[in-house]
Amino acid sequence: MIRTAIRFTHGTWGLLPALVALMLTVGLLPFCMGCAAPAETESDSINLVTTILPLGDFAKQVGGDRVTVTVMVPPGASPHTHEPTPGQMIAVSEADIYVKAGSGIEFEIIWMDKLIDQNRDMLVVDCSEGISILDGDPHIWNSPINASRMVETIRDGLIAIDPDGKDLYSRNCGSCNAQLAELDSYVKASFSGFTERYFMMYHPSFGYLAHEYQLTQVAVEYEGKSPTPQVLQDIVDIAKTHHLNYLFAGAQMSPYEAEGVAEAINVEIVTVDPLPADYISNMRAVADAIAMELE
Repeated sequence: MIRTAIRFTHGTWGLLPALVALMLTVGLLPFCMGCAAPAETESDSINLVTTILPLGDFAKQVGGDRVTVTVMVPPGASPHTHEPTPGQMIAVSEADIYVKAGSGIEFEIIWMDKLIDQNRDMLVVDCSEGISILDGDPHIWNSPINASRMVETIRDGLIAIDPDGKDLYSRNCGSCNAQLAELDSYVKASFSGFTERYFMMYHPSFGYLAHEYQLTQVAVEYEGKSPTPQVLQDIVDIAKTHHLNYLFAGAQMSPYEAEGVAEAINVEIVTVDPLPADYISNMRAVADAIAMELE
């Protein structure tokens, strides 16, 4: 073994601090090089905020990994009553694009102007463009035909703010719309062959589905309010005439709201989700549920 001795004479004591520093620097240099933090890079992700879960699903399908999605009305909450949290308002302030339903849902009526004031630079995309609003019904997404148009609107909005992602957004939009076309075929097949085509919803969330597939939705709520005795009697008569066995209730509502009506009509409550995070699989489940009622 070769030993190297460093001898300090009286003249070299003054150089000791410098020598120690040099030894530490040389000794530690390889270690520091090995553990150096990587250089920080600026994220290229597009910050997209939207109002409801179905639009969030569409945005994720179209945007892929290029887009970070924040949904204002979370699972289990109602767009009629939800108020933004401080964290959501921060997300809006940092958003590149806001995707709204644009069909008159209560959250947007109350909050949209305030959200825009929070961030004047973000692009606001209206997913109701090209869609006819039926009798003031805001639930435009609950039709695969409308959903396909909304996906295309989201694609166009993303391309407008991120032209470099055009090929990705167009490709993903095409893939999503192919799945929605399959869903359309599935729903048509589920409802085909029935002559009695009535179903009863507590909150009228599936009017566009009924319109597209020639069904009749019987609504228990009247103008967003619990039924009056006269409305309830009318519903009882309709249920008897059309042999209805189920009352469909949204997953976001308390079951207690529907129980009294179900008992009065003598029908079973079935829960369906009008605000799904996974749109296609949920709409298949909704079609299966409604098909149970048809005769």
